[in-house]
Amino acid sequence: MNIDLSGARWFKSSRSTSGKDCVEVAHLDGGHVGVRDSKNPTGPALVFTPGEWDAFTAGVNDGEFDSSR
Repeated sequence: MNIDLSGARWFKSSRSTSGKDCVEVAHLDGGHVGVRDSKNPTGPALVFTPGEWDAFTAGVNDGEFDSSR
């Protein structure tokens, strides 16, 4: 998959604190979603298809990734 990230508008969660240990997300063309490390904005980014992103966010909402599981 070759997605152009040059015009992406990256944002952090509204729940992020002023610390730099965050991820940033960008909504991309075709419904794709980019994710990158806020400490390394020129570094690599992961790009998810709409279905992959939906599955991930559903897992987060369902507690699938909670450390207590």
